[in-house]
Amino acid sequence: MKHVSRESIDKAINIVDNLNDEQLEEVTQKYIGHQDILFDYAMSAATEYKNEELDGLLVYYFCLISESFHQEGISLKKIEEEDIDEVHEPFFDMLDEYFETENEELMESFCDQPHLAMLMATDVSTADDDGTDMSEETATQLYVVALAMIAIMNKAIL
Repeated sequence: MKHVSRESIDKAINIVDNLNDEQLEEVTQKYIGHQDILFDYAMSAATEYKNEELDGLLVYYFCLISESFHQEGISLKKIEEEDIDEVHEPFFDMLDEYFETENEELMESFCDQPHLAMLMATDVSTADDDGTDMSEETATQLYVVALAMIAIMNKAIL
């Protein structure tokens, strides 16, 4: 299995973080065009959790993670509902164990993308460059949804 390197993640961060609003919209639409079902799955979490703050964060991380795979030169098949269903139940079984043990290695090994998992763990536990912190609830929700998204994308590698 091919892993996304830290170098590719750094390139993706540099690209996504330096887009103006119009360019970010274009990139978002590009990746939604490739993976609309995955995007809808991820975005449904903000509605399910009733967390508006999560909405914008999920769009950002969807683009960042997608761009990271792209920078690594990893192609993904089009993700369908069945692909999500295949990962969904085992992921939530693993989550139950994670919340009982707080063993972060469970999460990282499940998504099998160590650098992306480390990025998410770091991003949800540290303040932004401007000093803002997300709530613990939002951080946990973002971490869970992003790792599910990474796991699904990882299984879609061609």
